Amino acid sequence: MTARPDTLQRVTPKSAYGAETIELRALDDSSVVAAFLAGRQRGFDVLVDRYQKRLLNFIYRTIGDRERSEDLVQEVFIRVHRHLHRFDQTRKFSTWIYTIASNLAKNELRNRSRSPLVLFQTIKKNWEADHRPLQFEDRHYRPEDLFRKRHLRELVEWAVKQLPEHHRVVFVLRELEGKTYEEIAEITDCNLGTVKSRLNRARNRFAQIIGPLLD
Repeated sequence: MTARPDTLQRVTPKSAYGAETIELRALDDSSVVAAFLAGRQRGFDVLVDRYQKRLLNFIYRTIGDRERSEDLVQEVFIRVHRHLHRFDQTRKFSTWIYTIASNLAKNELRNRSRSPLVLFQTIKKNWEADHRPLQFEDRHYRPEDLFRKRHLRELVEWAVKQLPEHHRVVFVLRELEGKTYEEIAEITDCNLGTVKSRLNRARNRFAQIIGPLLD
């Protein structure tokens, strides 16, 4: 990942884990945040380690540019480090950090000269499919079905690419990231009705696009 300010160079999760870090890793997000704000600097390492890959996947699915996604993940953690002391600890940390990531991704799309619909270039081969609501294979697929699994993944990637930006974001957050409606509403700064409406339209459009390809 491209080097950035000293903040991230100091908190990179690649450093050796000591006893304190192991202890912090066993805590939930809220407790880790509280520990960091109380002066335990290793707490931020744990947050980076916990969310770096997930945010990279999310941003990459949204903007379709791997290298730029890595830069934006760096920017997410810079902003988190800078503003964590103002974070409302009654909120979920995951929702807050995804909101930051979502806003940066949307700003990236708006700043591009090309169409914002040119997204999702290549889905990562090492995606942890079992951790996402949207699956790309039959529940009981056999080794000989790997070709079908790969083909289906490519179809899904292409179909998601066709969705308008505001539909794509809620679709990815719900179907690929497994976020609740309430979390999506907070991340996208929309009311629940709007989230449900956009998700319903995104699902219908996704089905219309991919359905004929699966016949």
